Amino acid sequence: MPKLTKRVIDALETRKKDYVVWDDELPGFGIRVFASGRRSYLIQYRANGRSRRYTIGIHGVWTPETARREARIQLGKVAQGDNPAEERLVERNAITVEELSAQYVDAMHAGLILGKGGRPKKPDTIYTDIGRINGHIVPLIGKRRVQDLTKANVTKMMNDIISGKTKAVRKTAKKRGKSILRGGRGTASRCVGLVGSMLTYAISMGIIEQNVAHGIRKPKDRVRDRRLSSSEFKTLGEILTKAEQTVELAPTVAITRLLALTGCRRSEIIKLKWREVDFEHSCLRLADSKEGASVRPVGLPVIEILEKRREKTPGEFVFPGTRGAEIFGSFPNHWNRMFSSSELADFTAHVLRHSFASLANDLGFTESTVAALVGHSTNSVTSKYIHSLDSVLITAADTVAGYVKGLLEGMEFKQTAQILDRRSRQIAISHFIDDARLVAVEAS
Repeated sequence: MPKLTKRVIDALETRKKDYVVWDDELPGFGIRVFASGRRSYLIQYRANGRSRRYTIGIHGVWTPETARREARIQLGKVAQGDNPAEERLVERNAITVEELSAQYVDAMHAGLILGKGGRPKKPDTIYTDIGRINGHIVPLIGKRRVQDLTKANVTKMMNDIISGKTKAVRKTAKKRGKSILRGGRGTASRCVGLVGSMLTYAISMGIIEQNVAHGIRKPKDRVRDRRLSSSEFKTLGEILTKAEQTVELAPTVAITRLLALTGCRRSEIIKLKWREVDFEHSCLRLADSKEGASVRPVGLPVIEILEKRREKTPGEFVFPGTRGAEIFGSFPNHWNRMFSSSELADFTAHVLRHSFASLANDLGFTESTVAALVGHSTNSVTSKYIHSLDSVLITAADTVAGYVKGLLEGMEFKQTAQILDRRSRQIAISHFIDDARLVAVEAS
């Protein structure tokens, strides 16, 4: 092959597989022609008994002359015992946590980071992750090199978040918008998990070989175990009754009642669209929940609230935004106004979801039935066919919603509440499980 010149390189044909053309003037200097048509300059040499390649750069950015000069420099280093490829690898690996965070965020936006169910992370999840990265992770460990990160570093970050070291109030891009960073045990636990996900991504990119975030003992999120007692349900009902007298708070009151009566996630109710409400079959057909498309049976108290609201809000969303916004965005502020100075100051929207599921369990419903009511994915036979057997599920949803409504109104119920006879309910559930098994057998 003659000396590599621009004319020679431009004339090289593209093949189905990559190939290398070597320069006859400078041994070890060549150009790689990719199947895509891209071309890049490289050198090949031996170091520690192994053949190594070092990429100089892309043809077009580098000319044959500048690439040849760089090749002579790097081959000279090789002659002195250096290993340019190894040095570049070390340099590439020496990125900081902040730089890794930026790469990770780009990968999330590109759909390369998979979340629950092996699906790309949803926009809301990405938004939350970015908030945790910028608000907690980068300020505490952002300047550390990824390859130097230790379990002790991640553990200290976790403890600093718990103690409130990153607690702050920041402005957002929205007019008069602000982001409140509170820290705490739950946030600390999720930040450790997010760092673990980032380091797993770094391993896949060849930046590091082990994940130091794995195995760290994270604090248990007490909010996840919190459930409302009967007296707290009564207090909640009183707060909501008082708050709905204020017109501005009425949408948030309605959202809160629906959360309590359905066990849905906050975002699922706030973003609920009328086309997702199936009044005839008493269910919500959510197009994009955390679990993907999801059908949720709901009780009569829920249908009654939605029917009253439909008369007032005929648009696309059950809870439309204000001031031109598509989605209702005042929920957090209204929530704070209603509860921050009350007996339920530590109360969160997720507590309603946990309380709903716990009450359903107290009432004797099976794990699969409770999972279907709140939209959890399970691998049981029953859950596989559960959405086609919605008559029993609607009965279950009616029972739990009726129970919750009674508690909100101050009624005292025992576990064997008179809302639905326990014996008839157990018989219905037994039939439901038998039917599910029959469907499974027929399908196989």
